[in-house]
Amino acid sequence: MRRFLLTFYLVLSGCVPSAPADMPSRAQTVTAGMTLPAVKAFSAPRPTPSLRANTDIARDFLDLSFNLESGRSLQTLTRFEGPISVRVTGRPSSGLASDLNRLLHRLRTEARIDIRQDQADHANITIEAVSRNEIRAMLPQAACFVAPNVSSMAQYRLARRTSLVNWTSLRERKRLAIFLPNDASPQEVRDCLHEELAQALGPLNDLYRLPDSVFNDDNVHTVLTGFDMLILRAYYDPSLRNGMTKPQVADRIGGILSRVNPRGAQYAPRRLTRTPRSWINAIQRALGPGANQKERLRAANDAMQIAVAMGWSDHRRAFSHYAMGRLNMSTDLKKAREHFSIAARLYGKNSSTRLHSAYAASQLASFYIAAGDGEAALKQIGPHLDTAARYENAALMSTLMLQRAEALDLAGRSSEARTIRMDSLGWARYGFGPDWAVRAKLREISSISPLKKGRG
Repeated sequence: MRRFLLTFYLVLSGCVPSAPADMPSRAQTVTAGMTLPAVKAFSAPRPTPSLRANTDIARDFLDLSFNLESGRSLQTLTRFEGPISVRVTGRPSSGLASDLNRLLHRLRTEARIDIRQDQADHANITIEAVSRNEIRAMLPQAACFVAPNVSSMAQYRLARRTSLVNWTSLRERKRLAIFLPNDASPQEVRDCLHEELAQALGPLNDLYRLPDSVFNDDNVHTVLTGFDMLILRAYYDPSLRNGMTKPQVADRIGGILSRVNPRGAQYAPRRLTRTPRSWINAIQRALGPGANQKERLRAANDAMQIAVAMGWSDHRRAFSHYAMGRLNMSTDLKKAREHFSIAARLYGKNSSTRLHSAYAASQLASFYIAAGDGEAALKQIGPHLDTAARYENAALMSTLMLQRAEALDLAGRSSEARTIRMDSLGWARYGFGPDWAVRAKLREISSISPLKKGRG
């Protein structure tokens, strides 16, 4: 399942203290009666190929394919055999059809999977669009999820406490259901579509050690990456089949990767250590639902201590700092900035964490804007706009563009600021959804700037 609050903490409300609620900002004044532009959408995908050693990818493949997110083991490989059909039911949101078509095309061309849309009742995969409340009534922490051996929410509701929908009992995939929200932003629906369809087809596990994958509960990546397509292509390689055990797959995965990913032979293995369950639990406690601020901070500090004890210097150490930064925003801005700076430095060491770097840069840019330093903010933002576009993250891209507009105002370049602010709104509508959410984002970012203080 895709956990809904982690994305929230990474994307929304990511700015430093705002102006008082009764103090109008320029963004409020300019857009109050304005009709927002049409929703923008991404065109041709630009996936970044995996840049890791095949020996590391082979280990990742086995850990993804023979474990569940809960830590339980799977005894055998399961997948679909033959052509795969997909249908959509329920009350789908307006953008789902185009996003599904783009994803199915990518799966056919990049992962070489024979998968097509077919509205027949006997379709292998049913995507049912329901409300978020219906999803959370089944799984309170989920934004969306996938279940085996059912084709509707009604069927899942009846079977959810039986072995019918138990992944460990599965021997072959023939019929699955994906439950997506129909009252979320277009980006959240698409993100759910990518992650859940990938797990419906292939691995069911998530690994925090993966920096370049949607198979990671940090929810940084929102669309299937080059690594993810490689994993799915290997998963459906003709030399694998249903019922194979982990040792049997381990004997073949090296040869499969040598054939389908020859570039993987040129990289040195990194052999990242396993992620202890204690760190995972601490991060989920810090950023998930059900805890107060004091408990979140304690959990984030626990995650940081574990990361230090493990000797990490990779994206997991950086994410620990990022979480500390986010949770200190309301209480200690100096400490928050220090943690974001460390996260940015660690993320900047690896080309596989460019998207992570963009998130950290957005946080740091807010501090420069709040300090009235437009030029420094522009330098912080500039390198990451194309990254957000490449990874098709409209929420992040619109946030960076709105921050850039505020920085341009500070630098005395108001005409440029108006242009980029207007250009950002179509992306904001895709990333954040309804008009009220877009306007709220405008107000949030506008309120950072000292130019807006005292207006009204």
